[in-house]
Amino acid sequence: MRCWSGGGRQLGLASRLEPRENAQRGNAWICGHNAHAEYGVLIRHLPDWPPAGVIDTLRLARATYKNLPSYSLDALISQPDLTHASAQRHRATFDAYATAQLLIAMAGQYDTWEQLTAVAVPPNMPGAPEPEEEQTLW
Repeated sequence: MRCWSGGGRQLGLASRLEPRENAQRGNAWICGHNAHAEYGVLIRHLPDWPPAGVIDTLRLARATYKNLPSYSLDALISQPDLTHASAQRHRATFDAYATAQLLIAMAGQYDTWEQLTAVAVPPNMPGAPEPEEEQTLW
């Protein structure tokens, strides 16, 4: 969907959001399977809004389910402990639902939020744990 200003100029996504929605985004985390892609799109469209954090279910799956032959979303949702979405595969609704189900299933394997984010947040992404400073003599 495109939105146009009165002067015929196309408005960006950020300019179409209500002020209340802008305020609510302040502490929001995003989640995606190979989340670099979703993060890149959001930052291009909402350059003034970095999410509080980025959860990558691909990273999390590799840490949670060791030695699987494939970590694609298709392969992971075929695991017996995951609920299948009723929509069509490779459509946004289905992929979002499947990714959420995957996150819920894997989150149960971690005792704390810090443990989960330590493996699920890609380096240099919002929400990544700060690297520990190396102790020096001086």
